Amino acid sequence: MAQSTQLVVIGAGPGGYAAAFAAADLGLQVALVDPEANPGGVCLFRGCIPSKALLHVAKMIGEAKHAPAWGVTFGEPKIDLDKLRAYKDAVVGKMTGGLGQLNKARKINYIQGLATFESSSRISIELVKGGKDTLDFQHAIIATGSRPTTIPGWTSTSGRVMDSTAALDLPDIPKSLLVVGGGYIGLELGSVYAALGTKVSVVEMTAGLLPGADRDLVTFLQRQLDKTLHKIMLNAKVMGMKDVKGGMEVTIEGEGLKPEEKTQVFERVLVSIGRKPNIAVPGLDKTQVKISEKGFIKVDRTLRTDDPKIYAIGDVVGEPMLAHKASAEARVAVESIAGHDVVFEPQAIPAVVFTDPEVAWCGLTETEAKKQNRRIEVAKFPWAALGRAVAIDRPEGVTKLIIDPDTERILGVGIVGSGAGELIAEGVVAVEMAALATDLKMSIHPHPTLSETLMEAAEVFFGTSTHVYRPKKK
Repeated sequence: MAQSTQLVVIGAGPGGYAAAFAAADLGLQVALVDPEANPGGVCLFRGCIPSKALLHVAKMIGEAKHAPAWGVTFGEPKIDLDKLRAYKDAVVGKMTGGLGQLNKARKINYIQGLATFESSSRISIELVKGGKDTLDFQHAIIATGSRPTTIPGWTSTSGRVMDSTAALDLPDIPKSLLVVGGGYIGLELGSVYAALGTKVSVVEMTAGLLPGADRDLVTFLQRQLDKTLHKIMLNAKVMGMKDVKGGMEVTIEGEGLKPEEKTQVFERVLVSIGRKPNIAVPGLDKTQVKISEKGFIKVDRTLRTDDPKIYAIGDVVGEPMLAHKASAEARVAVESIAGHDVVFEPQAIPAVVFTDPEVAWCGLTETEAKKQNRRIEVAKFPWAALGRAVAIDRPEGVTKLIIDPDTERILGVGIVGSGAGELIAEGVVAVEMAALATDLKMSIHPHPTLSETLMEAAEVFFGTSTHVYRPKKK
């Protein structure tokens, strides 16, 4: 006989387990279905967490190499790849194991397997341990996430072509690596391999790295990457690749490439050209769920699909494909199921690129404002004028505010610099709370800190910045 539950969540990533936990906290009977032994999803097992563990190591290596400028000299770093890999795996194990304990504490029925919809109120589950279960439900939340985009023909019999998952496994430290795609995943992983000693090249088909981010933020990052990476090829694309002795022969077309750069051999290739939503949930055609023209599951502002019993959250419902967006959507979906009057309409979803320096932004960007022909004022505070940034020898950065010139409301915030990913949270609060530039200016920030840049950027808007002489134009 079929088991039954009030809510089944399909997929245990940051959206899925957040939904299951929130529902259990509200007193709902919950089942959580995922093929992994513990909750965590791509983010914890093969994405956010392992990559940040490796980026932390890369940052330490970078600081050690820079330390002679401060009068401290270390020996050449020695990389124990097995130990590094074990450290990364231990971080993943600790985090996912902790989620498993939280799952048990909340008495959630965790089912390790793959779900197939039999109808709008029943799924079958192919269990990892073998056999099948059937589960009837009153509501379901689809949180199946996304996977790396692949290109047919871009494969390797030798396994030298990697996606982000394979790159995080650290199979070796190649002498040379081509990163295809200048987005955040490619740049983060490229930075890791460069720190470990690999000669890293990047090819990006657009005119700049991090397409979509404001150019004045990216400029600071590119200056640093020009020093740490071997070659950045913009307005260029890979036309083909094939296995050859000792690597992959890659054909590249692009502006300004020398003849010898158009065909190169790389020991490994990392293909990082985006992600695709996992919308091909078996049996979805047996429900009323519909797919949009852009290839995402259609939902309303409560995250309900066209099937009144089924909700969807996270990467499967659209951009931005970010873990924290999925977690926020999870709470809205669960509260809607519980009968609360809620909608998902955030003013600011932060984006962070964990390179060195980090790049972060939220709310309206200057690029978006120009596309919308929207009148804005931009106030910038350069980190070179900040005591804390100079003291830690990280003056390369800027904090910018996007401000409505009529109301002085803060519409967006952009930051590039050391720790920008932590600082952007204040920007999120400012945008969500409809704060004015005056609010930031008058909020006393601790000194000396990097957070002062937000206060001083607001002062720049009024022409009263203590550390930058820039009188406001009349």
